[in-house]
Amino acid sequence: MNLIRAKSIEKGWDLKLGELARIWKGGCIIRAVFLDRIKKAYDRNPDLASLLIDPEFAKEMVERQSAWRRVVTLAINAGISVPGMSASLAYFDSYRRDTLPANLVQAQRDYFGAHTYERTDMPGFFHTEWFKIAKQSKI
Repeated sequence: MNLIRAKSIEKGWDLKLGELARIWKGGCIIRAVFLDRIKKAYDRNPDLASLLIDPEFAKEMVERQSAWRRVVTLAINAGISVPGMSASLAYFDSYRRDTLPANLVQAQRDYFGAHTYERTDMPGFFHTEWFKIAKQSKI
């Protein structure tokens, strides 16, 4: 829904997400009851940025996240690929954070290509000789 919403805004389509949920209900493999809940969320707030901030969906997500984490952990430990569940859990975790671990990606880019990185504690762009540091510390 967030992707559809973003493209609708970008293209000026003015899509009504609640109405889309209602339309999809006919013959859709997604359970109709769930689509009714999505429609109700957008009826409550047509400008809803994400279902994750709808009070009813947010409450349910918080209540069920420990079970969700257990299932993903059990699957990973059993060597079972659950890309949809693990990616959606990562999205859920990312959506709730003020800052994200992009610093790791920046550090990797800097290590492999001296692309520099930014820090959160001071302005500017930095480069580190990662290999030299690793060699000196015998990592």
